[in-house]
Amino acid sequence: MLTKSKIKLVRSLEMKKHRREHGLFVAEGPKVVGDLMRVYKPVEVFATSEWASLNGSALSGLPEGMVTEVSERDLARMSFLQHPQGVLALFPIPTPEPPSFGPPSGLVLALDGVQDPGNLGTIIRTADWFGVKKVVCSRDTADVYNPKVVQATMGSIASVEVAYADLEEYLSRVSCEVCGTFLEGESIYDAALDRNIIIVLGNEGKGISEGVARHVSRRLTIPRCGTSLTAESLNVSVAAAIVCSEYGSHRGAVSSQPKANCKRN
Repeated sequence: MLTKSKIKLVRSLEMKKHRREHGLFVAEGPKVVGDLMRVYKPVEVFATSEWASLNGSALSGLPEGMVTEVSERDLARMSFLQHPQGVLALFPIPTPEPPSFGPPSGLVLALDGVQDPGNLGTIIRTADWFGVKKVVCSRDTADVYNPKVVQATMGSIASVEVAYADLEEYLSRVSCEVCGTFLEGESIYDAALDRNIIIVLGNEGKGISEGVARHVSRRLTIPRCGTSLTAESLNVSVAAAIVCSEYGSHRGAVSSQPKANCKRN
C-alpha cells in the first residue's frame, strides 16, 4: 500500500543530502528501470496496474512485497517526469570505488565542474555508446544519482563506472597522457591519440579550470567550421560525443566517415 510517507521519501530523493541519508536513488520508465534491474536489485518498485499487466515478466523474479501497485495519479505525485511512464523504482546507491591511479584501459573521460544534470547524463550515455567504461568527475560536477542525470543516461548508468575525486590530485598521479579540450589547441581530427588516455572536458561556461589545466599535457580543440560569431563554444555533451567518436575512429572501433569540410589548422 502506498503511503504519504513513502511518497514523501521518493520526492525527498531529488536532493543529494537525502539520497546520501537514505542511500537510495530514483529511476523511472521501462527502459531505465529495466536496464538497471539487470545490474542492481531494486529496493522497491511502484507500477501502475496497466504497466504491471503488460510487463509481468520483468517483475516476476522480484520478492513478494517489493512491487507496489499505484494509480496513475499517485505515480504522478512521486514522479520527476512531466509525463510518468508507468513505473518508478528505488535502487541502492552503490558503494563508490576509489579511482585507480594506474594506467587506464582505453579512454577515460574526466569532467571538470560539469554542473548541468542533463549534460552529465548525456555524457554517460554517449560514453556507453562508444564503449568508454569509465568517467571520473571532479567533486563539483553534478551528482550522478540526481534523478535528472539518471533519466538522461537512459540506463547507461548501469554500464559506465562513474567515480568522483579531487581531479587535480587524480591527474597529477595517473601514469598516462592527459589531454584536455580547449578553444585553442591541436585539432582533434589531426591528433594521433594514444590507446590508453585521459581526456578532460570542462565546465559549461568556464571550461577547464586553471588548476586542472596545469596537469593537462596536450591541448586539443574541435575546430570551428562555420562563420557564426554567436556560437562561442560547443555544448560539453556534444564535445564529449565528438571526442569519443574521434578516439574510436583512431582505434578502429568506429567506421570511418567523411568529416565536415572544416579548416584544420
